[in-house]
Amino acid sequence: MAGIPHDHYEPKTGAEKWVDRRLGVLGLMYDTLMIPTPKNLNWMWIWGIILAFCLALQIVTGIVLAMHYTPHVDMAFASIEHIMRNVNGGHFLRYLHMNGASLFFFAVYLHIFRGLYYGSYKTPREITWIIGILIYLCMMGTAFMGYVLPWGQMSFWGATVITGLFGAIPFIGESIQTWLLGGPAVDNATLNRFFSLHYLLPFIIAGLTIVHIWAFHTTGNNNPTGVEVRRESKEVAKKDTLSFWPYFVIKDFFALALILVVFFAIVGFMPNFLGHPDNYIEANPLQTPAHIVPEWYFLPFYAILRAFTADVWVVMFANWITFGLVDAKFFGVIAMFGAIIVWALVPWLDTSSVRSGRYRPMFKWWFAIYCIDFVVLTWVGAMPAEGIYPYIALAGATYWFAFFLVILPLLGVLEKPEAQPETIEADFDAHYGKPKDDAAAMPAPAE
Repeated sequence: MAGIPHDHYEPKTGAEKWVDRRLGVLGLMYDTLMIPTPKNLNWMWIWGIILAFCLALQIVTGIVLAMHYTPHVDMAFASIEHIMRNVNGGHFLRYLHMNGASLFFFAVYLHIFRGLYYGSYKTPREITWIIGILIYLCMMGTAFMGYVLPWGQMSFWGATVITGLFGAIPFIGESIQTWLLGGPAVDNATLNRFFSLHYLLPFIIAGLTIVHIWAFHTTGNNNPTGVEVRRESKEVAKKDTLSFWPYFVIKDFFALALILVVFFAIVGFMPNFLGHPDNYIEANPLQTPAHIVPEWYFLPFYAILRAFTADVWVVMFANWITFGLVDAKFFGVIAMFGAIIVWALVPWLDTSSVRSGRYRPMFKWWFAIYCIDFVVLTWVGAMPAEGIYPYIALAGATYWFAFFLVILPLLGVLEKPEAQPETIEADFDAHYGKPKDDAAAMPAPAE
């Protein structure tokens, strides 16, 4: 494996040599477990194991639920009730799957924001970052299609609204919308398509996850200082690193255990806390809910989508300069997807030569405001599009784009970074104390 110099697997027994010569899988597993990892990683590096657990949980519970689900508009809602009432452990499996999606997104947002703060997107990890954004997009598609499957009121109308956005694309929008729906409106063909894709996409996510892990195992892991591991030799690299097993595996599993205590408490005692009551009413195409709200993890982007109305000057300018092709609806779609695209482009938008936000005093404040902005957009996305809420959403959306397109490029020029440690070893010793030499640590012999 390329990257940090380290000891590689050497088969010892005859059976190990036989397998290793033909597959090499034992060496790959060894290199994955024993990969040198920066020894100064903090608790924000636990979310990888949480995400791996969530992916496995969603695939396993999803496969079992699919055995009892019927993807037909006349039977989908009843099949969910059948799972809840008649299948052994069905209610528990469904609640695991439903709340597992929320844990998945909660963990991935913290994972992304950790990467943004510590500069995990900077050279040489741009491809690792972009693969992560692709995983996130697949997660969004999977979650959206999965939300439609219960065929409740919010499922049906959420699908109607979101697929309707594609119809706003000039020239090709109606064709794309018809292709997505399988017909002129949300109906049985739509449900079948969404069920099929909802079943398929998690396996694509699993494949992208393997590539994501492979990518950062090739470049090495980032760390809170942003300083690279020294690679002159194995002996030098060992001063900056510890093997992933057992040190970080034990740490990650301890964190996973704590997270699961909270997760199973929610599943057991308040499983519908994050759900919408309207989705326990069977879909009715003739009755529109008073307020259509997506799941909480889509709310920031839903707020951005709704923020750009026809009376916003930038929308009016875009409409004028394109001779009416870009109306408010299409501009909202561009803004919603653009909010994710700027995440993907951040390796080139951030012009600072310093990787970690720990040593960027101005960046810390702007990033803190961005985190607050994310929370505010999540809140306002759940509110009705009336009164003061559209103005709050517009301000939040404006700051979102300003942070990536204006503030980050300017900070690279204007900001004066603080001094960074020369090595990971120096940072570790500064926080935890330099280990004493074994001879010096031994007590003096008694007289």
